[in-house]
Amino acid sequence: MEKADLLLLNAHVLTMDPEFRSFPEGAVAVRGGAILAVGPASELRRDIPAQETVDCRGAILMPALVNAHTHAAMALLRGLADDLRLDVWLLGYMMPVERQFVAPDFVQLGTRLACAELIRGGVGTLADMYYFEDEAASAIADAGLRAVCAQTVMKYPTPDSDSFEDGLERARAFLARWKDHPLIVPAVAAHAPYTCTEEILRACAALAVEFDAALHIHIAETAQEVETARREYGMPEVPYLRHLGVFAAKVIAAHGVHLDEGEMRTLKKAGAGIVHSPTSNLKLASGIAPVSKMLEIGLPVGIGTDGAASNNDLDMFEELRLAALLAKGISGNPVAVPARTALAMATRMGAQALHIGGRTGSLEPGKRADLLLLNLAAVHASPKFDRSPDSVYSRIVYSAKAGDVTDLMVDGNWLMRDRRLLSLPEADLLHQAEGMARRLDSFLALRESSVLSKLIAIETAAEEESFEIQVKVRLAENFPMLEQLTRPELEILYSRHFREYDTYFEFAAPDQGRLRYREDQYVGANGESENARYRLTLTGPIHEREFTGAVLLSRSRFLAPATHSLRFYREYFQPAREIEVAKERLRWHIRYRDTEFFVNYDHLTRPALPGRFLEVKARTWSRRDAEQKAGMIVEIVRLLGAEHSAAFREDYVELATRKE
Repeated sequence: MEKADLLLLNAHVLTMDPEFRSFPEGAVAVRGGAILAVGPASELRRDIPAQETVDCRGAILMPALVNAHTHAAMALLRGLADDLRLDVWLLGYMMPVERQFVAPDFVQLGTRLACAELIRGGVGTLADMYYFEDEAASAIADAGLRAVCAQTVMKYPTPDSDSFEDGLERARAFLARWKDHPLIVPAVAAHAPYTCTEEILRACAALAVEFDAALHIHIAETAQEVETARREYGMPEVPYLRHLGVFAAKVIAAHGVHLDEGEMRTLKKAGAGIVHSPTSNLKLASGIAPVSKMLEIGLPVGIGTDGAASNNDLDMFEELRLAALLAKGISGNPVAVPARTALAMATRMGAQALHIGGRTGSLEPGKRADLLLLNLAAVHASPKFDRSPDSVYSRIVYSAKAGDVTDLMVDGNWLMRDRRLLSLPEADLLHQAEGMARRLDSFLALRESSVLSKLIAIETAAEEESFEIQVKVRLAENFPMLEQLTRPELEILYSRHFREYDTYFEFAAPDQGRLRYREDQYVGANGESENARYRLTLTGPIHEREFTGAVLLSRSRFLAPATHSLRFYREYFQPAREIEVAKERLRWHIRYRDTEFFVNYDHLTRPALPGRFLEVKARTWSRRDAEQKAGMIVEIVRLLGAEHSAAFREDYVELATRKE
């Protein structure tokens, strides 16, 4: 006769197995951290002697929940930056803060804080994707939870890797170190197609295949991401990843909000799992994933909270309820994703999506003893109805709260008993988290006070020459510019034709300077725009003085590539005012008396101003050099036959302002 270590009696047992077997008066036997038997309490009490018995007092006994996509350490960033678009939230706030603060101790603390919340909410397994994943895995294992932990690789420098090559080596070492651990399943995370190159995606897939590990990746989270993929790759993301061989690995695809049916079928054929994160997708306005169609096709769909920075909690009961309701709302079909299916997504199906369905996710003999007790005697879940066997699933999905979880066991070990955490010092974690929050607040408060700091946080901004010497002269429409440039004193080094579109951001505080977003379109010989470049220029307040007829401008000036959209910068910098300037520009780079200058011949189309404008300029770090060049600019203007008396001090943005 087999003997159990533990026999859980007097429970309403939900196995969540493929047949959805349940035992209203049931029991579960545990031995060696695994489930020995599940069935009617009368049979197990009679047939299986146990070293210890626990009276569950009529509570629901079910598999521990599976949070199939999260970033645990980001619990420390909960509420840091809310009500923003995904790109502004991620690139403008999360990544700059992470670069500044994320280190091994940050990841340890944040992950332990997340584990405390997960345990209280009945989660036994999580899929984590973050930096310093060794530290995350260690914290999760110490807390006693089960996890698929994925070390992140990106094309950008990250808090734990200066290059993607370093990230790949870190991922390799992580996979080797945690292989065959009883609780931690190591994986590699190619963060997303838009944050990885083809080389990185191929290398991550090869690494996952080599170690028989999962590859965790964000896919089709936003419409913008999908549109960019079609433009840059000539195809949607899933065909692109298939083309690169990514699906040779065991893929865990997070989000999938904007997948089409063909992509879903490709994922199904590849054996990939997909994870629905309804709250995060709603909060970031990413959309609502077509979960009903995914389930219809046969994809294993799990549920995840995503990180607490974009949710803002790790409450899986909220997620599974929302997953069921959203599917009904967007389809107009009240039977889409019924309660029983939603609960399966948060248990058995979630484990399948993580490629660990043989270990956890349902109460079946041979699987690990990952289970929870749920007390639904509270007012918000009363009364109960028993005529339908599915009523219990409805009570759990539509009425239960995370606080109704009284006990949690993972791998045969109790992590919470009667709402008391056994593996983590909750009060100490809360105190440490508040201390970290004060540091983050101080950092962002300082950064938010300076446009320059905000620019440096998201772009590689370089300081340019402090002195800009320039003069502008208004010309007649028929000014013979090309003829004048043929003078022997002027050597033309090269020439360009541009269409320039400038958007200037002005701020409430004048000492913040002015930020210009410029789109430069190169114009070919046929008059068509051939390609474009995008730049940001931040200029500080101008200190001007007249110098031999030219204007000497002394100011701070920072230049950066514009790697995001104008909309992104508008939402990120929050200017008090915007001014638009557009022009056709012929530019010559010339040499005069062994000194180089730029000559611009401009036609302003916004605001539409009559005539043409001559601009001669140079830049330097030296005040003495600036003074010398100022005199030479006056000479160039005269050589070109322009009337210096028509010169003016204003820049085009000032002309645009005056025009308004």
